[in-house]
Amino acid sequence: MIFKLQFVSSKSRKMANCLVLLCLCLVMVSFNVANTMNETCVDDISIVLQIDLYKNSCPEAESIIYSWVENAVSQDSRMAASLLRLHFHDCFVNGCDGSVLLDDTEDFTGEKTALPNLNSLRGFEVIDAIKSELESVCPQTVSCADILATAARDSVVISGGPSWEVEMGRKDSLGASKEAATNNIPGPNSTVPLLVAKFQNVGLSFNDMIVLSGAHTLGMARCSTFSSRLQGANGPDINLDFLQNLQQLCSQTDGNSRLAQLDLVSPATFDNQYYINLLSGEGLLPSDQALVTDDFQTRQLVLSYAEDPLAFFEDFKNSMLKMGSLGVLTGTDGQIRGNCRVVN
Repeated sequence: MIFKLQFVSSKSRKMANCLVLLCLCLVMVSFNVANTMNETCVDDISIVLQIDLYKNSCPEAESIIYSWVENAVSQDSRMAASLLRLHFHDCFVNGCDGSVLLDDTEDFTGEKTALPNLNSLRGFEVIDAIKSELESVCPQTVSCADILATAARDSVVISGGPSWEVEMGRKDSLGASKEAATNNIPGPNSTVPLLVAKFQNVGLSFNDMIVLSGAHTLGMARCSTFSSRLQGANGPDINLDFLQNLQQLCSQTDGNSRLAQLDLVSPATFDNQYYINLLSGEGLLPSDQALVTDDFQTRQLVLSYAEDPLAFFEDFKNSMLKMGSLGVLTGTDGQIRGNCRVVN
């Protein structure tokens, strides 16, 4: 094989240097753009969610959502937990795609009648109101799935919790799965291994499970969801006063439908009191109290968040961003519904 030596002219060297500089500039631009995006890979398909996606197409979007959430929570403090829970129950079923919002029709079954959701999920009217105003200001622009993600963040902030930049770009699903809603969403009587499995099944870690359980610092639960907690009140971690008060509440007429605060100390404030309550035996749901009674590793994480509220806030923010990017639809895989309750 014969190699030829080629001499590069001064003009060629200058052109080469310019090309190198151009490439460096493109790399820097790409790096800066990446800082405002979260790219995940699902089955080798690149999915990008972006901060400030609606900055030009619907600049009022986030302020409209915040205003409606603020108004709803001011009228009913429980609504903060309800809107946060809607986002959870959406993301745990085939990703964050707004499927939880779809109504049943004659030829379509949604997720609202699945056991974890039936007579339990609330806040649909708030989402409807937000969507209605957004459609009047910037039609067919902001997805229902993005509304859920933003309303969840705003509910936390309004209740005194941490804030984060919501990454946008989700499309709305064309369908729903009652079966997946029934099977995927963790129940109030779940054991620690079952909780870990349900979170891992959707792509969330052991630590995500502990920190996202901290959302139970807000909200209420019916007596029927924690009835097993009232049975067999004995053992070293039992708080008899707490359980006796619950038994008194739930033994009244229509006891099963009676509501109890998930956090008796600061029920309307997003804080780390949930973890403190667990350590004193005041976890309302069996699945919550199990985090300190049934597993050493989960107990250690509960202890750490009980002692360090700032660590809880930081980890909660990161886990919410992670959950909010699960299984999102983009491009032609979904749509932007004009009405969150029905497919276009």
